[in-house]
Amino acid sequence: MERGVKVRVILFHIGSYGVRSYGLVVALAILLGMGVAYFLARNTKYRDHVVNLSMYSIIGAIVGARIWHVFFFQWPYYSKNLDQIFTFWNGGIAIQGAIIGGILTAIIYTRYHKLNFWELADIMAPAIILGQAVGRIACFLNGDAFGAPTNSGFGIVYPPGTMAYDTYGSQPLWPAEVWEGQWDLIVFGILIALRNANVKWTTGFIFLAYNILYSIGRFSLEFLRGDSFRYLFNWTAGQWTSVIVIFLSIILMGYLYYKEGKNQTIVGEVA
Repeated sequence: MERGVKVRVILFHIGSYGVRSYGLVVALAILLGMGVAYFLARNTKYRDHVVNLSMYSIIGAIVGARIWHVFFFQWPYYSKNLDQIFTFWNGGIAIQGAIIGGILTAIIYTRYHKLNFWELADIMAPAIILGQAVGRIACFLNGDAFGAPTNSGFGIVYPPGTMAYDTYGSQPLWPAEVWEGQWDLIVFGILIALRNANVKWTTGFIFLAYNILYSIGRFSLEFLRGDSFRYLFNWTAGQWTSVIVIFLSIILMGYLYYKEGKNQTIVGEVA
């Protein structure tokens, strides 16, 4: 007999209305992320901006996440079910698209308020990855971002009505989204350690380290995913995005390090 962990899409009912686990946990992830960011911004000029930026970034993140999911991850499905494109409350968002949408929103916000984007991004990075970790619980409970069949009794068994069940039935699947959430917690711990280290990091380093570390974990775990179409090298869109993010982040690290060092040299010469 196959054994596995079963998930619940509907947590409970209020009358005839079913409260979906996905929406509830995503809301908790957002609130937790905002709370952590507000705490990390203490004693800085950015604290008053955290809540406002978070609200704007949530909108940008939702739009980016849905666009990324629909057009880069599941377009063959949505091209045949156009009426499902805007039903984001049923699940189906891409974390990488959310990050991109949130970053673009933050760039616009910091430019408008004449703030340093990289300084604010360094503050927000640990909060973002912690929110992602909790958000993966939502994916687990909703039955999306699922893994491929384990071909054994080990794995997650998704209930009817989820995309995972529609794809693989009652086969136990790799807990890819669960392990990604655990990796996110590890990254959170690393970022907090970097913040507390007695080292003066280049401005933007912590945010870019977050992008690199998350992308390494995401790239690796994508090999276990069973919900994504595969392209060149049998890589998913998530893996290709991860490689691009790692490459760009390393380049930006070098650029910011060079720029900061050059500015310090100029200041020293003037002094």
